[in-house]
Amino acid sequence: IEQAAHDWVLCLDADERVSPELRVAIEAARDRGFADAAGYRFARLSEYLGKFLRHGNAYPDRVLRLFDRRRGGWRGDREIHEAASVDGAVTTLPGDLIHYPYRTLGQQLAKTQRYARMMAEHEFARGKRASLAKLIFSPAWRFWRGYVFRLGFLDGWHGLIYAYVRANYVRQKTIMLWLLQNGRKVE
Repeated sequence: IEQAAHDWVLCLDADERVSPELRVAIEAARDRGFADAAGYRFARLSEYLGKFLRHGNAYPDRVLRLFDRRRGGWRGDREIHEAASVDGAVTTLPGDLIHYPYRTLGQQLAKTQRYARMMAEHEFARGKRASLAKLIFSPAWRFWRGYVFRLGFLDGWHGLIYAYVRANYVRQKTIMLWLLQNGRKVE
């Protein structure tokens, strides 16, 4: 970002693509001189086991990825789940950022376990601690929030599997946090 030739930057991961509708919206904002905001967010639409998830905790997963680098950037101290932020107004653009996060269920499970470890280590360093209540209720809440309250069930089997795997991530992270607070290695 610091070495960009222009003040406005669009940050994409290797597994993300700009949809035609989003491209039109970005170009329209550019043609207006990006006058209405310091940054723009848009919905990220993730493909999961051959189907795009349009409900639950997976969508619309709005991310800030287009911004004036003089007024923002990637901030924070986490190694994963980092986020861009700006000083100023943020507007949501129509269209989707198409996301292809996992090639297989096995790849997702391995990535989820790695992220759970990294987040547990991050939370432990910040003084957070695990508890029996968190181990029982946090994974259950993640599942019910995404699958029931945010209508993940409308994505069928794909939504069900996604909700279970995400709840398992919360369970893994809590167990790893408990291990760390009890002086055990997490590998």
